[in-house]
Amino acid sequence: MAQCVQSVQEFIQDSFVPLVAALCSEEAERLTRRNNLSFAELVRPFCRLTSEVHMRDPNNQLHIIKNLKIAVNNIITHPPQPGAIRKLLHDVVSVSQPAEGLVANVITAGDYDLNISATTPWFESYRECFLQSMPASDHEFLNHYVACMLVVSSSESDPVEQFLKLSQEQHRIQHSSEYSYPKWFIPNTLKYYVLLHDVSTGEEQRADSIYEEMKQRYGTQGCYLLKINSRVCNRGADEQIPDPWSQYLQKNTIQNQDSYEDYTVSNKSTDQLISDGTDSEIKDGLSNYFKTHPLQLDHPSGSLDSTDYMKASTSLQDSKKSNSGTPHGACLTLTDHDRIRQFIQEFTFRGLLPHIEKTIRQLNDQLISRKGLSRSLFFATKKWFSGSKVPEKSINELKNTSGLLYPPEAPELQIRKMADLCFLVQHYELAYSCYHTAKKDFLNDQAMLYAAGALEMAAVSAFLQPGAPRPYPAHYMETAIQTYRDICKNMVLAERCVLLSAEILKSQSKYSEAAALLIRLTSEDSDLRSALLLEQAAHCFINMKSPMVRKFAFHMILAGHRFSKAGQKKHALRCYCQAMQVYKGKGWSLAEDHINFTIGRQSFTLRQLDNAVSAFRHILINDSKQPPAQQGAFLREYLYVYKSATQLSPDGPLPQLPLPYINSSATRVFFGHDRRPAEGEKQAATHVSLDQEYDSESSQQWKELEEQVVSVINKGTIPSNFQPTQFCLNRYSDNSKFPLAVIEEPITVEVSFRNPLKVPLLLTDLSLLWKFQPKDFSAKHDGETKEQGTCDEDMVGTEAIEEFLINSEETKVARLKLFPHQTGELHILGVVYNLGSVQGAVPLDGIDPSIGLQTGKFVSNGLSVRGRQDLEIQGPRLNNTKEEKTSIKYGPDRRLDPIITEEMPLLEVFFINFPTGLLCGEIRKAYVEFVNVSKCPLTALKVVSKHPEFFTFGGNTAVLTPLSPSASENCSAYKTVVTDPTSVRTALLSSASSADFGIGTGGSPEVIQVPLPDAVLLPGASVQLPMWLRGPDEEGVHEINFLFYYESIKKHSKMCHRVLRHTAVICTSRSLHVRATVCRSNALGDEEGRGDNMLLFVDVENINTSETGVKEFHIVQVSSNSKHWKLQKSVNISGDKDTKLASRERAKLCFKAVRCKNLEENYTFADIVFGNEQIISSASPCADFFFQSLSSEFKRTHVQSHAHASQRAVKQSLDETVRLIQRCSEVDLNIVVLWKAYVVEDSKQLILEGQHHVALNTVGKEAFSFPQKQGFKKILGNSDWEDLEQELPETVLLKFFRPENTPVPARPTPEQLSNLIKTSLHYPESFNHSFHQKSLCLVPVTLLLSNCSQAVVDVMIDLRHKPTSSEALEIHGSFTWLGQTQYKLQLKGQEVYSLQLKACFVHTGVYNLGTPRVFAKLVDQVTLFETSQQNSMPALIIINNI
Repeated sequence: MAQCVQSVQEFIQDSFVPLVAALCSEEAERLTRRNNLSFAELVRPFCRLTSEVHMRDPNNQLHIIKNLKIAVNNIITHPPQPGAIRKLLHDVVSVSQPAEGLVANVITAGDYDLNISATTPWFESYRECFLQSMPASDHEFLNHYVACMLVVSSSESDPVEQFLKLSQEQHRIQHSSEYSYPKWFIPNTLKYYVLLHDVSTGEEQRADSIYEEMKQRYGTQGCYLLKINSRVCNRGADEQIPDPWSQYLQKNTIQNQDSYEDYTVSNKSTDQLISDGTDSEIKDGLSNYFKTHPLQLDHPSGSLDSTDYMKASTSLQDSKKSNSGTPHGACLTLTDHDRIRQFIQEFTFRGLLPHIEKTIRQLNDQLISRKGLSRSLFFATKKWFSGSKVPEKSINELKNTSGLLYPPEAPELQIRKMADLCFLVQHYELAYSCYHTAKKDFLNDQAMLYAAGALEMAAVSAFLQPGAPRPYPAHYMETAIQTYRDICKNMVLAERCVLLSAEILKSQSKYSEAAALLIRLTSEDSDLRSALLLEQAAHCFINMKSPMVRKFAFHMILAGHRFSKAGQKKHALRCYCQAMQVYKGKGWSLAEDHINFTIGRQSFTLRQLDNAVSAFRHILINDSKQPPAQQGAFLREYLYVYKSATQLSPDGPLPQLPLPYINSSATRVFFGHDRRPAEGEKQAATHVSLDQEYDSESSQQWKELEEQVVSVINKGTIPSNFQPTQFCLNRYSDNSKFPLAVIEEPITVEVSFRNPLKVPLLLTDLSLLWKFQPKDFSAKHDGETKEQGTCDEDMVGTEAIEEFLINSEETKVARLKLFPHQTGELHILGVVYNLGSVQGAVPLDGIDPSIGLQTGKFVSNGLSVRGRQDLEIQGPRLNNTKEEKTSIKYGPDRRLDPIITEEMPLLEVFFINFPTGLLCGEIRKAYVEFVNVSKCPLTALKVVSKHPEFFTFGGNTAVLTPLSPSASENCSAYKTVVTDPTSVRTALLSSASSADFGIGTGGSPEVIQVPLPDAVLLPGASVQLPMWLRGPDEEGVHEINFLFYYESIKKHSKMCHRVLRHTAVICTSRSLHVRATVCRSNALGDEEGRGDNMLLFVDVENINTSETGVKEFHIVQVSSNSKHWKLQKSVNISGDKDTKLASRERAKLCFKAVRCKNLEENYTFADIVFGNEQIISSASPCADFFFQSLSSEFKRTHVQSHAHASQRAVKQSLDETVRLIQRCSEVDLNIVVLWKAYVVEDSKQLILEGQHHVALNTVGKEAFSFPQKQGFKKILGNSDWEDLEQELPETVLLKFFRPENTPVPARPTPEQLSNLIKTSLHYPESFNHSFHQKSLCLVPVTLLLSNCSQAVVDVMIDLRHKPTSSEALEIHGSFTWLGQTQYKLQLKGQEVYSLQLKACFVHTGVYNLGTPRVFAKLVDQVTLFETSQQNSMPALIIINNI
C-alpha cells in the first residue's frame, strides 16, 4: 500500500470515535450561520483534545487517553441511500487528484527506475469517507450516539423552555418507534445543555443569568455558556483570521449538492452497497427539518455514463471553487476559537468521559451479576463444539444464521456494548477481553454477523494494545472477512475489515499478505472499490523488500481498467501511465500497444489532446505485432485524435507526423533535368540519373577526369575553389560543401518512405517544405529569407504529388521537385502531406479491398490530417584529429542546402550509329551530335577519357581528315587511294607531325578539344561531328567513360564550368594477334648505298573463334612510322598478292627496313600495300590511333623511367656512356598492321576493318600488339600460351628496396656491347682450285666492320680462334687464316671499315669462314667485350677441285 499521512494507530483511532449528536434551536442555528457554518461544522476543527485525559476502569485503575477525538453531528433521522453514498464516494475520489508539481518517489528495482506517487490521497479520502459514512448497525455500537448536545441561543425569549422542547424532541427520536435512525448507545443518553451567546448583539448579563439558572437546573457538569461572534462581520479585511474549517468543508461541498444520481451496479441489495459519506460531515438545516438526509435521492435510480461523470466532476470543481471563496468564521476572533476549544474540552472532561466511565461500570456490574449464566453458556458452547476452538472451524460448516437478531437487553450485546465503549476510549486490553468473550457467545449461537463483528474488533484491539502482549491475530480478520462476504453477503463490512487489516499488515511490512487480502475483495459489484484496492495491492508489490515490478505494473493496469469502468478517467489515465514505465521498451509490444491505446483514449476523453496524440503516435511508430484490422483501427483513432487536436489551433505550426517512416540518410538529391530518351538511331549520353546505383570507384574516376581537364584548362594547376561536380548527392557522396544548382533547372529530392504497418497509407498533396533566401551573387546584395507559404511561386516552384500510396510494410521512394526561379540559398527542410488511410485496406461490408487500389484513384476513408516531417540528416563522423577520435563528433551534411547560381549553358550529347560490339582493333565511324538546350552560348568544349586510344575526332587540319566515308571502296573509315599495280610490295612514303594530332604539344593526351565550328555553340544550336572508334586490344566488356567539359562565355563567381558524363559499354571479341621482331641485316649496304638496314619479321595469327561470324581476315597493308626508320619493301617468297587468314591460321611476313634521314621532327610513314587500295596511314583515323597508342606507350615508359631519375643524376657520366651503348641496340620503329575482316551476319556479308600496332624498341627482342601477359593467356589458350611462355622472360619476383641504395649499372651489359660492332664477310660462295697444281688454296675475304654507335670504339680482331667442338670440325672441316692474325683498330662513330683477309685451304670441302673473333670496347673502357657475330648464321664457302 502507498504511504499514508497518519500512522496505522492514528488511522484506527480516528476511524472509531465517540459520536455526539447536536440538536439546535432555529435561533442558535441562525447565530452560527452568520459564519456560514452550522453548529456541528463550527465545533468540528476543535474536536480533538490537545491534552491527555484520565478515567478509571471498572477495576478502579487509572487509564490515560491520548489524542482523543470526538465527532459532533447534526441529528439525521433517515439513513443515507446506498446510491447516494456511491455517488458521494465517486465524487470524493474524483476531486482528489495528485498535486501539481508533486515530486514523485523514484524507486530503483533491477533495470527499472520508476517515478511513482508516494502517497495516494484519493484512497485516504475514500477510506475516511467510507468509514465515517457507514450507517449504524444493530450488531455493533461503534456508530451509535453516546451523547446529545442541546443548543439554544441566549437571545431566545425563553431559553429554558426551548431546552425542554429540544430534550423532548431528542427523547422522542430515541425512544419512539417512529424513528429507527439514528442509533443510540444506551437508553439513558447524556444530554448536555449549551447556551449560545452572540457577543456582538446579545446582552451579556441576560446570558449570564440564564446560565446561572441552567446550572441550578442541570448542574455545572451538564451545561455550558458558549460565547461567539465577538467580531463585527463588516470590519476591515486587513485583520487576517485563520480559517480552520476549509479543510473539513471541502467534503461538505460534495455532500451538499442539490441532486445525486445513482448508477447501476450488479447487485441492488442494500447490504451489498458501499456506503460513502460521513454523518459527521452532514450539514443539516434547523432542528425541525432533520427528517430528510442530505444524501436522499431526488431522482429515481439511473445510470451514469462517462459524460455524466465529467459533468459531475466539473460541477464539483466549480462548487469547490465557489466554496473556497466563501469566508468561514468571519464573525469569530481568535478568542472565540479558544472559547470553542475550551467548550469541547469542558464537555469531554466533565460530561462525556464521566458518562462513559459510569456506563462502563454499570455494564461491567451487569456482566458480573450474570457471570454464572455466561460461564454456563461458555461450557455449553465448548461441549457443543467438542472442545475445539470455534473460530478455527471452517465457515462453511457453520449454519447460516446471519439473520439471527438479539434483543437490545441481551447479555451478549451488553458485552459487545462494553467492548465498544472501551475501544472508543482506547482501553484496548479490556476491549479485547470483552470482544473475545462476546465472540465465543455469538459463535455459540451461530450468530455469524455478530461473531464476525466481534472477531474483527478483537483483532484490531489486540493490535492496538500497548506493549503488544499478543501478536496480531490475522486469522480473526480472515474469518471475519469470509463471514461478512460469503455468509452475511455484506460487502460494506467486509471492505471495512480489509481496509483495517491491510493497513495493519502493511505496518508490519507484510506486503504480500496485504496485497492478497486487497485483491481478494475485488469483485464486479463495485468498480470503484476494486480499482482502489487493486491500486493499493500494486503499491504493496512495489514496496516489498524485493520489489515485484511486473506485478506492480499488471495490477496498476487492472486498477486503471476498473477506474475507467467506474468513470474515474483521470485516475485510470494515471494508473496506465505509471504501469507504462515498466512495459516501455521491454519488447512487450502488444502490452505497450494496449496501454498506449488506453492512455490515448482516456487523454482524449479528458481533452488532453497532446497526450492522446503522443500515445497513439507510440502505437504506430513501434514495430507493431498487431493484426492488420487492429492496426487499421489504431490508425483511424490516431487520425481522428490528431484532427481534433489540430482543429483547436488551426493557425499553429504544422504538426510532426509519425508515419510513414522516412529514412533521412537515404535521401538523394539530383540536380538537373531528367535524361532524354533515345530517339531512333540516336543514343543520348547516359549522364547521371536517380535510377543509377552509386559506385564509389566510378565516382572517383569521374572526379579524377574532371580534375584532369580543369588542370589542363588552368595550365597545370587546380584552382583552390574548385568543387567537383556532383549531380546526385546521397549518403556516400561528399556532402561537406554546399552543392551548386542552376536557376530554372529542377532539383529533384528522392525521399525514402517506409510503411511499418500492415495496412496501406495514402499520402495526398505531397510536396517539399523549404526555406529560401534570395541573393544576387553579382551585386553582393542579400534579400530577406522566405519560407514556403509566405512567398510566391515566382521564387521557387514546388511540384506536388497528388496521391502517393504506400502498401503494407512497403518501402517506396517519392521524387519531389523544386524549380528555383531566383538565385540565392535554398534550404530543403522536409516534406508536407496529408496522411490518411485507404478505405479498402480492410474488407468492409463484403467489398473486395483490391477494387479501389487497382483503378489508380484510391478511395480514402475521408479522414486525413495535414502535417510535416523534417529531413534531418546526420553528417559523417569526424575521425581526423585526436579530439575527434576520442569524442563523437559529426560533420555537416549539406546535400539539402543548395546554392542557386546564375544561368549556365546546358549541353546535350547524342551518339549516332554508335556500336555496342567491336572486334579488337576494329575501326568504326560514328557521329556525335552536340546540342545546346539552354539560353546561353557555350564554349571551350572538351572531352576527357581514361581511354583516349578508343576514339578520335580526327586531326587538327582538314587535309588529314576525310570528309565523307562514302568516297572510298566499301565505305571505308580510312582515307584511301587506288594503288598502281607496279608499286605492290614497295613502300609508299608520307609524313605527318604528331602536333597535327594533338600529341606532343605539352597537354594531357586524355583531354581532347572538340572541333566546334567557331569554337562556340549558340543557344538552341546543334552540330554533328564524326567520331572514329577503335576496339580495345583486350577482349571482353569495356566501360569507357567520356567527360564532356564546357564553359559559359560569361564568367560566373560560383560555377565556372559544367560537365556531362557518358559511359559507353563496348563488347570486344578476338581478332588478330601480331608479334614482330627486328634484327640487323648482315648486308652492310643497300640499293641506295646506305650501310644501315634491318630485317623486320611480322607474325600474324587469327585468334578469332568464328563465334562472331568472322569468316576470314585479310592483311591489306603493313605500315611503319618512325622518325628514324622506314619500311623499304616486302621480302615475301610467296607470290600471293593478299594474305588471307582463316580461323587459327598464322602468317609470317618479312620486310626490309632502312634508316631514313628526316631533318624535321616529323614521323615518316611507309605503307606497304597488299591490296588494290592504299590506306593513307598518315591521315585520320589511322594516324590518330597510332599516335594515341604511341602516347599511352610513352606514358607507361615515362612513369617507369621517372622513378630512376634520382639515380641517373648521381652517376651521370657513367650513365651517358651506358646510354651511348644502349642506343646501338635500340630501334624506334612502329608497325601498323591494317586488315579487313569478312563477316557473315543475317545472310549478308559485311566488311570490317581495323588496325593493330606493334612498337619495336630493341633489336632482337620480340614485341606484341597486346603486351599483357594474362591477356595472352586468355587469347591464346593454354597450349599456345605454354609455347609462348618459353619465349617470354620469366616473371621476376617483386622486391622491395630503398631507391637511394639502388645501384646504377656502371658498365654496359654484354648484350648491349655485342651490338656495338656489326661485322660482315664478303667472299665468293664457291671457289674452284686445282689442288694438283697447287696444294694450297688461297681465297681473298673482305671483313667489313661497322660501328653502330656514335662513340669511338676500339676493335680487336683475333683470327686464331678454332672451333672447339668436334661436331663443328666434322661438319665444316678446318682451314687457316694467312697473314696477320690479330688486328687492333679504332672506329669512329658510324664508321665502316674494310679489312682484307686471306683464307688458306688444303683440300676440297665446305668451310665456315665465320671464325674470326671480334672484340670491342669504348675508348675509355678497359675490358673488351666479344661481339655476337660468331653466334650468327655460318658464312659457308665451297672449295671445288678442278
